[in-house]
Amino acid sequence: MTTREAPEWWLTDMDGVLIHEDHALPGAAEFLHRLVDKQRQFLVLTNNSIFTPRDLVARLARSGLRVPEEAIWTSALATADFLADQLPGGSAYVIGEAGLTTALHEAGYTLTSIEPDFVVLGETRTYSFEAITTAIRLVGAGARFIATNPDVTGPSPEGPLPATGAVAAMITKATGAEPYFVGKPNPMMFRSAMNRIKAHSERTVMIGDRMDTDVVAGIEAGLETILVLTGSTRKADVGRFPFRPSRIVDSIADVVDLI
Repeated sequence: MTTREAPEWWLTDMDGVLIHEDHALPGAAEFLHRLVDKQRQFLVLTNNSIFTPRDLVARLARSGLRVPEEAIWTSALATADFLADQLPGGSAYVIGEAGLTTALHEAGYTLTSIEPDFVVLGETRTYSFEAITTAIRLVGAGARFIATNPDVTGPSPEGPLPATGAVAAMITKATGAEPYFVGKPNPMMFRSAMNRIKAHSERTVMIGDRMDTDVVAGIEAGLETILVLTGSTRKADVGRFPFRPSRIVDSIADVVDLI
């Protein structure tokens, strides 16, 4: 394995790494404290596009974790960043919640159902048949199709909920148009995060709990990758993948001394 310089910038997934069902995982508070103490720049990443950074800061605080608002990077923010770069001052028809609509407003986008440049699909807890029908008609009329992330289900206390990827598949079936997914496993989400904190790939680490999103996107972005075993991927699962993380650790507690 190629020897890398000591990490200066840190990216970490949120669910399965720092928290699980709104409870802080062992070592998460110490990890965040060490980053601040060592004056390391970092971002907490999530594919969830429902919540604003302020919402997520409050959620983490309820778990006993202190993260500044500017250290949150969501697929909604990455999507807004991407669209602002592709077509500054454009317009979009949006299916999503405050995390996505706020990010697009702040990026200078106009939200409209009249001849938008893009149809942008994110997560929402109340998918509307009327809104999906409008999206299908707009994509059919030529609007470009963007989605925040490809996750097909999301968790809930009652069981899985349909998420962005599942609704995107419905629109694709009806129009023949495939969306461009901005969030993980697209390495663009990590590159936009690194641009946010002016990080360099050769000295940036990505910590995640999923081989098929966090690790593969980290590798494709040229980052050192650390897999923690407190989330989706079990140690026995790692061998099924044709790529490997730089390190495998039991939990974020094992990363504290690497900072």
